[in-house]
Amino acid sequence: MLTREEVKSHILISSDIEAEVEKLKSLLQPNRVVTFIEEKFLIEHAKAVVAEAYISESQTKYIILGALEFNAVSQNSLLKVLEEPPRNIEFIIISPTKSNLLPTVRSRLPILKGETFHTAHECELNLAKLDYSDVFTFLKTNARIKKNEAKAIVEALYYRATVVDMLILSQNQLDNFDKAYRLLELNSRPQSVLALILMGFIDAN
Repeated sequence: MLTREEVKSHILISSDIEAEVEKLKSLLQPNRVVTFIEEKFLIEHAKAVVAEAYISESQTKYIILGALEFNAVSQNSLLKVLEEPPRNIEFIIISPTKSNLLPTVRSRLPILKGETFHTAHECELNLAKLDYSDVFTFLKTNARIKKNEAKAIVEALYYRATVVDMLILSQNQLDNFDKAYRLLELNSRPQSVLALILMGFIDAN
């Protein structure tokens, strides 16, 4: 667990954004913490973040940005302030998955994993050697899962692919992970969303 003095600008990967915000508020007090928590982080939210960042502070101020989805335009408008933050300003970006964020954003801040990430489903699939029978069995096993369970599995698949199997994901595979979160938020059938992701690995093998 970080101490308040150790908290610098970073990206936090967690499926429970609200819980992470509350933990950070508690950890960072009595410092000022300003939060921008949205379902979809848009350009108007980014403009508000930049405006807040340039309000001068005599003590460290933490600006927390959290969303299930960050669009590319809003992220691009944050690049300058993330690279050269005003004095006494630290940024914390919370996202359920790294693939939500542009490589240019990820390159500017260290990435940490929230506690909720570690409780996600473990994934036993070897995504580097996936075949149709693996996909069929996995989808059958997860035929009746709920939306939140599906989100956890999507996280686990991303973690398995990038950390365990150490795959370099194609743009199509990254897009599928992004699309999966949006589809689940729109209450698409979880089994279909998981199939979308897995078939992206079948096509690449």
